[in-house]
Parts: sequence; structure tokens; C-alpha cells
Amino acid sequence: DAAGLILCRGGKMAAEGKSVGFADQGMEEEEEEILGGLLVQDLKTLDQSKLTPLTPEVISRQATINIGTIGHVAHGKSTVVKALSGVMTVRFKNELERNITIKLGYANAKIYARINPPENTPGHYRAFGSASFLDDKKRVVLPKGKHGDPNCKYEIKAGKGSDDKSCSDGEWELLRHVSFVDCPGHDILMATMLNGAAVMDAALLLIAGNETCPQPQTAEHLAAVEIMKLQNIIILQNKIDLVKEQAALQQYEDIKAFVEGTVAEKSPIIPISAQLRYNIDVVAEYMAKKIPIPVRDFTSDPRMIIIRSFDVNKPGEEV
Repeated sequence: DAAGLILCRGGKMAAEGKSVGFADQGMEEEEEEILGGLLVQDLKTLDQSKLTPLTPEVISRQATINIGTIGHVAHGKSTVVKALSGVMTVRFKNELERNITIKLGYANAKIYARINPPENTPGHYRAFGSASFLDDKKRVVLPKGKHGDPNCKYEIKAGKGSDDKSCSDGEWELLRHVSFVDCPGHDILMATMLNGAAVMDAALLLIAGNETCPQPQTAEHLAAVEIMKLQNIIILQNKIDLVKEQAALQQYEDIKAFVEGTVAEKSPIIPISAQLRYNIDVVAEYMAKKIPIPVRDFTSDPRMIIIRSFDVNKPGEEV
């Protein structure tokens, strides 16, 4: 929410040794910039029967599409979520020590598209974390226009030292607000992965380019989402920076042979390096273009699917 965004900004200023008091000169303008991308949700003026997952008042604040990451252990699922959202979902001590995902991880991202880009040129999509407007590639997303304008457009500015200079060209629009469900890849954690699959509208299937295809959990995860009747899959051929071109092309053919006859048979295969963020803008583009908009009911009473619980009691605490 807006307060959270302001706190994120304040935390960054504090880390830089700057004052975070709202009375300070310039903070009001910064607060207005933060709030400018968050549209007002007023039930007195909104017609709930006409709301969709793409309604500006909805996606400015709330993710409306759930996308899972599936695949074999250590093939880059959490890393690609970090590249798209800026959030590292691996955060527990035992996960960090073993460098694997154990619990389901969560992160949100907003996907922007450039308005009226030059024809026949790539690179006109960007993904940013939804909880901050400044990312670790030294880029900033700023709304243009008045606060609360449902037709709000955005500008993306590349800071000094950023390697994404082209993002500063033209105006941008918010296309999607997605929520990632980062699943573990280890074989003993299949039950956890299946819990995550229960809420997925689509999935990113990660396949490491420096290993043979398929690996055991690559096949198991694909079979699992097929049983769950998940139709929308994008295949990411990750770690492409670690192999030579001929090896990558050969694995591309292996992947096509592997998915033949499955729900992923016609899925696009995108070569990427999640660690170096190569082709991440293409992943954002395919998520916006290839994943259908799910049907959402905004008028009925909500029904919650519980896929993970959190213990609020600290060890040794009296309950």
C-alpha cells in the first residue's frame, strides 16, 4: 500500500544517512510521486460488476494473475523471480544455507509496455517490483499526471551507471500486475509444489541450459501441472551464458522433443540468463502477450485457498 511504499523510500534514505522526516524539504514531492501510481479504490464510484483483472484501479494496487515457477532444483526459479520482481524469495536460514527453496516463496511485479514504440524493434517491455519504484538496476518508475488519474501514464528513468538506457525513451503504460508463486524443486518437496500449483493461472518452466533435459523434477513438475489442468506455460532455457551456442541449440531441440505431446508442446521457449538478466524484458513481454487474462469474480463473497501457513509465535513464547 502507499504507506508501505513510503516506508520503503524512507528506509533507503535512512540507509544513505538522510533524514526521513516528512517535514523535510522535498519529501512531499517524493510522497506525491509514490502515491501518483496508486489509484483510488472507492466503492461509491466503482461499479464492481464491471471490474476486471485489468481495471486500472485494481492493478495499480493488487496483483490479479498468479504465475508459478516450476522445474528441477537449482535451475534458477528463484533467480528469475528476483530478476523480474526485485524480490529474493529465498529468505529462511536453512534455505540460505542450502541455497534452495524449501517454503513457497512470493513476490509481486508490475509489467509495463512502451506506448507507440518504433516498429520492428525489440525491448519495449519492463518488469518492476510492485512494492518499490526504484530497482537495483538504477531505474526509477514515475507516474505522469495527477494523482488518481485512471489513464495514468509512466516514465522510466535510467540513473547514472544503469545499463538500461533505452528504458528512458517514450511513455509507458501498466499492462499487468502479477504475483509469483516460487515453488521448490527438490524431489522431497513435491507436496509443497503441488500446493502452489493450486493457485496458478500460468507457469514458467525453468530448464538449465548447462544440464541435460529433462531432469527428474523437470518431468515431475510438468506432469503435475498437467494433472492440475494448467494450460498456460512459458519455457525458460536458463543459464544460457554458461554454454556455447551449438550446445544451446542442441538443448533447444531436446526441450522440444521432451514437451512433445504434453500441455507445453506449443509453449514458447525463451533463452535467458536470470543471473545476468539477459532477455528478461522478453519474458515480461511474453507474460503480457501469451498468458490469457483469468476470469475473476469481484461481486461474490471471497473464498480463500490456503496454501501456506505462518507461525506468529516465536520459539519459547507463551501462547
